[in-house]
Amino acid sequence: MNRSGEALDKNPLGRCLLDNWVEERASALLDKTNDRAQIHRHGHKGILSADMAAKAQDITTMKAEFTHPTGLRVRQRGIRGELFEKHLYRTIREQVLKEQSPPVPSAELVSTTKDDFGAEGFKPTFPDPSWEHNYRSEQAITFWSENHKKIQGVTPVRSKDTPFKKNCNFSTPISACLDDDEKNHHL
Repeated sequence: MNRSGEALDKNPLGRCLLDNWVEERASALLDKTNDRAQIHRHGHKGILSADMAAKAQDITTMKAEFTHPTGLRVRQRGIRGELFEKHLYRTIREQVLKEQSPPVPSAELVSTTKDDFGAEGFKPTFPDPSWEHNYRSEQAITFWSENHKKIQGVTPVRSKDTPFKKNCNFSTPISACLDDDEKNHHL
């Protein structure tokens, strides 16, 4: 048997996780003692560094690379001076913008009706009413009042004055409606 096989045979307690067998075989040659407790406590010497006398560094890579910013942590200028500087920046910026961009001319707003149909000198005349209309008592003329006879599913209109009043035909029982028709036929 080779040396690694002998070292593995000497170390029967070296159970490892499923994928750690490569590491177990690599470190089997370095196990010179059979004392497992000492190996677990001190580890294998010579795996990480070949120089046994080398000392560990005092600073980690993280501390060396990520240092705190060096600078004074005290206010160098007063609040009033900072506000004055911001005000100057703002006013200078507004002046430069005024110089670079001319003012937008105001557009004349004209509707389509006024632009397309507005002829100069035209005065509309309204026809005189043929009779006096009382808007309080007369039924208003609308699309629905003009076309109520053409609409399907509308109850019959009984008076021309008020075609859209409440109608109980929907809730009246059929027998009562038939009785009303018989009474109207006998008259």
